[in-house]
Amino acid sequence: MKTVNGAISQPKIQPAWLKQLGVGGFMFFLIKGLLWLTVPALLAMAGLE
Repeated sequence: MKTVNGAISQPKIQPAWLKQLGVGGFMFFLIKGLLWLTVPALLAMAGLE
């Protein structure tokens, strides 16, 4: 890898906990988004009966 000034830079290694935090955050927002879609749909279906 070369930077703008032509110097060679070392790739940055992320700590393992940072990757786990990213996966956990993704899963949290995925589940939250699915609930935001599922709960109103279930309420609408229950209201139609």
